[in-house]
Amino acid sequence: MRIHHKFHMGIVATLAAAAAIAPSPARATDPPEWWSPVKPFHIAGPVYYVGTKGLAAYLIRTRSGAILLDGTLASNAPLIERNIESLGVPLHSVRLLISDHAHDDHVGAFARIQRDSGARLLASAGDRWALEHGTPRGDTDYGVRRFGPVRVVGVVADGQTIHWGNVALTAHLTPGHTPGCTSWSMTIREHGVPHQILFLGSITVAGNILVGNHAYPAVVRDYRTTFAKLARMHPDILLTSHPEMAGVLEREVRHEAGDADAFLDPDALRRLVATSQAAFEHALAHASKAAKS
Repeated sequence: MRIHHKFHMGIVATLAAAAAIAPSPARATDPPEWWSPVKPFHIAGPVYYVGTKGLAAYLIRTRSGAILLDGTLASNAPLIERNIESLGVPLHSVRLLISDHAHDDHVGAFARIQRDSGARLLASAGDRWALEHGTPRGDTDYGVRRFGPVRVVGVVADGQTIHWGNVALTAHLTPGHTPGCTSWSMTIREHGVPHQILFLGSITVAGNILVGNHAYPAVVRDYRTTFAKLARMHPDILLTSHPEMAGVLEREVRHEAGDADAFLDPDALRRLVATSQAAFEHALAHASKAAKS
């Protein structure tokens, strides 16, 4: 059962001399889709896609200004800003930034976007330190990919609902991929019919060390708790931080061709959780065997 709380804005954290951290440059091994532009498009209700071909960023328009969920890589910041403005939304009207997890390919652009727009960033307690220090928490097999520090002005709890303008967004803590990974849900009305949208925080292993993770010792427990929580959720529309995980761009092609229900798929989350959990258990078994040998 979701718990709703009224969100009261207010600065609860300030950056303390964190400007010394330099973002990691894009790597040759990064997929080129991560910075390949796509034309922004409408998904449903007040939700629009403003990301790249391989990294999602979602704009939610409200009567009190816009909300930007994720920002992609630091090098994509100018592109994301242009995408927002191409929808007729002035950058200064972006009032809130929301993080789903503190990795450079999803929050790297936030430092510039926050500076250019004056928007305030909301995040979970588990990712607050990483965001404010530009350094993700947790041991990985690919090293540390830093990003520009960004000031967090609101910390959200599990089940907390943020009311902004005519929109209500509920935070669901789904840790594992990062200690503070957060999924977000909202209800929209399309042609008078209500639909539940879930913006899913990442649930892949993606290089996380599962055995002997000294920086994040609860990583295995958190993944399993998250899989169990998500298995009880049944959104009508699933939106992911890597668009291919939910076929977001492919659905847009169908939507543009006239399929009004292209984004509706009440079974999408169940399928993704099942495949992700199986991949996690396989990776864990492999890591455990390697640790014993």
